[in-house]
Amino acid sequence: MSEFVKQPLFGVFITLLAFYIAQIIRGKFKFILLNRVLVAIAFIMLFLFSFDISFDDYNKGGQFLTFFLGPSIVALGVLFYEKYDEIKNNMMPFLIAVVIGGIISIASVTVIAFLIHAPEIITRSLASKSVTTPIAIEITKITGGIPSITAGVVIAVGIFGNAFGPSILKVTGIKSKSAMGTALGTAAHGIGTARALEEGKLTGAYSGLAMCVNGLITAMVTPWFLSWILRVVG
Repeated sequence: MSEFVKQPLFGVFITLLAFYIAQIIRGKFKFILLNRVLVAIAFIMLFLFSFDISFDDYNKGGQFLTFFLGPSIVALGVLFYEKYDEIKNNMMPFLIAVVIGGIISIASVTVIAFLIHAPEIITRSLASKSVTTPIAIEITKITGGIPSITAGVVIAVGIFGNAFGPSILKVTGIKSKSAMGTALGTAAHGIGTARALEEGKLTGAYSGLAMCVNGLITAMVTPWFLSWILRVVG
């Protein structure tokens, strides 16, 4: 057993098995918290803990699946191409919404962290919470935060957006497919985009594009904004 868990195939197998189980559970029980990603993560953590398997051993295979995050995001460009004629007519309001949403995301979490007197290192780690994990980690390295905290928070934000985002938007009267996709992509990055795709191709196209644009905005704004706010409160 100890030799098997050190093989890359183990991490791949456990991850796929966990997601398969999560899909079955989600199909039988429609409870909102039974999110596929959340259930799969919980299953993997429970399995590793129960059999005293280190994350490093698991990640020898898990990292191969992580590699496909990049190509999967690029593949969203196919949806953008298919829906380009519909999206281009709304490009200006779309860009304004994403820019404002991205900046508010950075400002709100930073200001709240300072108001509750969170340690500076935590503030630096949370500023990029609304962009996809690879971008968020690189931003955190620039701002001097802790990448592992950033990764955990980014995943939590994505799961929350995936589970509750559409319901919150509908309750507030937002029914437009384009608006819903833009909101999910801006606030909940890749995991939110996965949920947007369930709402339709147009929603998924807007979400994927919003995720990319917000990643660019956050990468440019976050280091500058943190430096400025630290000088102001310092």
